Order: sequence, then C-alpha cells, then structure tokens
Amino acid sequence: MAQFDGKTYDCPFDCFIAVLKGKWRTDLLLALAARPRHFRELQRILPGISAKVLTENLRILERNNLVERREQDDPSGMVEYVFLQKENSSSRSWSRSIIGWGVGWHKKAVAWGFPLATALS
Repeated sequence: MAQFDGKTYDCPFDCFIAVLKGKWRTDLLLALAARPRHFRELQRILPGISAKVLTENLRILERNNLVERREQDDPSGMVEYVFLQKENSSSRSWSRSIIGWGVGWHKKAVAWGFPLATALS
C-alpha cells in the first residue's frame, strides 16, 4: 500500500500517477531533480505558472516528503527547494528511472528547440 496527499492506494503505480497528475508537477520535479532551486528561479523556468499554483504544488510535494523547503541563513531570507531522494525511500528508485528518461528526453527536446527544454539547461 502507498500513500500520497492523505489517500491510500492499493497499487503503487496508481499512487505514482497521483503524484504526477498535477498540471505542473512533472516539470517541477524534473527542475528540482537537476539541482536545488529558489522560488523565483522556478517561476522563471516554468513560464505560465502563477505564484499561487507554484506555491500550492510545492506545499503538496513538501507535505508528502518529495520536496524539502530550506530557508537560507542570510539576511535576504531566500528559500530553496530540494527534491528529496532518501537512500531507503521508494521514491529513490522510481525517481532515478523518471530522471533518466527525463534527461534523455531533455537532450532530444533541446535538439528540437523546445522552449522549456532550453530553459532547464
């Protein structure tokens, strides 16, 4: 059994689909898988996402231990978001597979000139 956002799924694949079914979640997870990013940087590389929708998706992912919010200790008060890949987490194996696929897709998309692929480079 797997859980995501307060719901229990008998099939782990159904849970996986629930994680990704948000409109921006796949792009958001791929952006964070590359490296930790600040909120404004995420807005810049995900054109068309509103601050409200970005915040909602980050909170959902954070609440479900897929993303961690880190406040920096400097006076700017900037916040950084990190994609969590714990050693003993089931998210580690599927995230490696998805990221591997995403990296391959990204190389092709850059060659084809897709705007989002160029922004993530």
